[in-house]
Amino acid sequence: MAAAQLVQVAQELREIRIAGFGGQGVILAGFIIGKAASLYDGQEATMTQAYGPESRGGACSADVVMGKGEIGYPKVKSPHVLVAMSQEAYTLNAPHVRPDGLIIVDADLVKIERPPAARLVAVPATRLAEQLGKKVVANIILLGFFTAQTRLLSQEAMRKAIQSSVPSRFTSLNLRAFEVGYEHGLKA
Repeated sequence: MAAAQLVQVAQELREIRIAGFGGQGVILAGFIIGKAASLYDGQEATMTQAYGPESRGGACSADVVMGKGEIGYPKVKSPHVLVAMSQEAYTLNAPHVRPDGLIIVDADLVKIERPPAARLVAVPATRLAEQLGKKVVANIILLGFFTAQTRLLSQEAMRKAIQSSVPSRFTSLNLRAFEVGYEHGLKA
């Protein structure tokens, strides 16, 4: 591949990091984004994950590299998009987001003291999830918000990925959570 072609491929790829703590569905959120991209939206995608030794409560993250081009390296170096589901996730990762990038935070869990260089938007994901009756769908609300704000994936691809990734008895709740997040993302 010529150098100009490599630059074009690199520009077509997007790096996304979802970060929070164990038990919030961070890894599932990354899995759903990658699945939506690769199975339902005709893109290439890789996902890597990192988490501490604790099964719940420890820091964790899911990194997704996706786009139309060939993915030469599966790790996120400088995210285009950061979804921060905890204060620690925001504090550690926000400085690495590209200046032209986007940071999405759960407004109920992340307090911003100094504005980042990247564009910042907040959604009260935990509060909205509690209103739906299950705090555990805050990650899916954030995915809806992410989809509306970034337009990197189609709504239909995300719905299909959610539907095929969560237990069938929770499908309708998760799809409703996605819609709530999407609606808030369109308004933000």
